Amino acid sequence: MDLPVDSLLYVIGLGAVATMAAAGVLEAGRKPFDLFGMVVVALAASLGGGSLRDVLLDRPVFWVADQTYLIAALIAALLTFFLARLFILPVRLFLIPDAAGLALFTISGTKLALLSGAPWLVASFMGVITGVVGGILRDVLCNEEPLVFQGPLYATAAWLGALAFLGLAAWGIDANHAAIAAGIGIFVLRLIAIRWDIGLPRFRARPTRDT
Repeated sequence: MDLPVDSLLYVIGLGAVATMAAAGVLEAGRKPFDLFGMVVVALAASLGGGSLRDVLLDRPVFWVADQTYLIAALIAALLTFFLARLFILPVRLFLIPDAAGLALFTISGTKLALLSGAPWLVASFMGVITGVVGGILRDVLCNEEPLVFQGPLYATAAWLGALAFLGLAAWGIDANHAAIAAGIGIFVLRLIAIRWDIGLPRFRARPTRDT
């Protein structure tokens, strides 16, 4: 499987950081947080998943090795913060950049894991970790139930997209084309799941009889 380190992977990573930072600010905007609080939430959302991935893969943490990622997150957070103060935005608007960030992070995380020598199943799970952990940190900091633990499809969409990327690449599809197709698939599936409230079955314990 030909997976060179290329400019597309770098652009995908920067795009993921920026969109997740914007989503973090938009969600935190529903809370009475000041600018510092917004930036903390945005950085946790945009850097958390990739940081955990790099620690697990025993590789340099991406934003420490290249501060461009940190700068992109800060710029996106600040721009979103000040734009949100100028315009009235829908409460659920953060779901769109969140879906985009999920797609971008999942694909970049999967590809980086493969480049680090991880087997395909581990690489796909690393993609999921990269895509969802930042959102979990964002939701926890905002005192909200994490989206990943409830419907519509979230981590499931990420994992299906990661596996689709691996499958397309294994079938000889150009790695860049496979990444774009799988990323679009994650984004579209997530939006469809939100629109029609599609999710996995939920656990419901059966009531027990008193004896």
